[in-house]
Amino acid sequence: MTDRVDLRSDTLTRPVPGMRRAMAEAEVGDDVYDEDPTVRALQDEVAGLFGHEAALFVPSGSMGNQICLGLHAGPGTEVVCDHEAHVVTYELGAAAALFGSTTRTATAEQADPGWVPQWLAMVRHEGYGTVPTRCVAVEQTHNRRGGLVLDLADLDALRAGLDAVDADVALHCDGARIWNAHVATGVPLARYGGLFDTLSVCLSKGLGAPIGSVVVGSADTVERARVLRKRLGGGMRQVGVLAAAGRYALAHHIERLAEDHARAQALAARLQPWAAAPATNIVVLDLAGTGWRAKPFAVAAAVSGVGVSVTGPERCRLVTHLDVDDVGVSRAADVLARLLGDGPA
Repeated sequence: MTDRVDLRSDTLTRPVPGMRRAMAEAEVGDDVYDEDPTVRALQDEVAGLFGHEAALFVPSGSMGNQICLGLHAGPGTEVVCDHEAHVVTYELGAAAALFGSTTRTATAEQADPGWVPQWLAMVRHEGYGTVPTRCVAVEQTHNRRGGLVLDLADLDALRAGLDAVDADVALHCDGARIWNAHVATGVPLARYGGLFDTLSVCLSKGLGAPIGSVVVGSADTVERARVLRKRLGGGMRQVGVLAAAGRYALAHHIERLAEDHARAQALAARLQPWAAAPATNIVVLDLAGTGWRAKPFAVAAAVSGVGVSVTGPERCRLVTHLDVDDVGVSRAADVLARLLGDGPA
C-alpha cells in the first residue's frame, strides 16, 4: 500500500494476486455467440444467488441499470425513483436519451417511516393525458444517502403494494452495493432477489473485480436484455478473463465486506461530530460550520495524501474498501480530523 489513502470510491480497488491468476487461467470463448464458458458460469452463479432464472454479464453498472429501465419503460412512459438515485444523478439522463422514457422522482426520505405509501401514491395508470408508470427503481445500498440499507419490511411493502396496484409496473433494483446490504443485515441475497423483477449488481466496487456488472431476471427478460446490450455496444468477445475476476470476487470477497463496514465505523467515530455512524462502507462528512467548502477541503485532503469525493457544496464522501487497511483508515482519520479542526487557512 502506498502512503496515499484513497477513499473517493470503492471502485478504486485493484485485482488481488489470486484474482489475477484466475484471470490468466480462465477458459474463454466468444460471448456474443454465448460461447464463453467462464461468462456462462458467472451468469449461472449470480442468477442462482438471487433466486432468478438467468443473468447477463455487462461492462458496467450504468449499462446494467439502463438496460433494465429500457426493458421496462419506453417512450411515453415513466420510471419512479428517489431524487438522489444513481440512475437519475450519475447516468447522464440515459433513460430519456436512449429509451425515451421520463423519470419522476420522490423526495420522501427512505430512512423515515412512511416513504413507501408516498411512492405508491405516485404510481400513475393508463388514462387520457397521463404518463403511465412502468417501473419503480430503488437503490440498495443507497449511495447518496450514505450507504443506507433499505429496510426489508419496506421493500416487502413496496413489492406488495405494486402487485396490488398494477401488475404492469416492474420493480427494479440498482444493486451496485447489494452485497454490502446482505453482509450488514444478514438478509439472504435470494430474499432480496425475490422482491425484484430485475436487478443490476456490481462486481467492481466492494467485491474488487476490475470491471463488470450482472443483470438478473427471468429467462425471457435476460434474452431481451442481451439484445439491448448488443445495441448499446456492450457485446463482448473472449471476456472470460474478466468474468473470472467476478467469480473470484464472489468466492472470496463478499463476507470480507464486514471489514470495510467496521473500518467505516471506526473512521466515522474519529470524525465526530462531522460524520454520522454509517450503515455500511460510506461515510458522509458534513462540513457545515467548519468554514470549509467541499471542493477546497478535498483539495487540501489530497495534498495531505487522502482522497475524498465531493458530493455537495458542504458535503464529502469517504468510502472504505479492499485497498484500505486499518493503518490507512487511522492515517486518513488523523489528516481529516486535523483539517476539520483547524479550518481553512
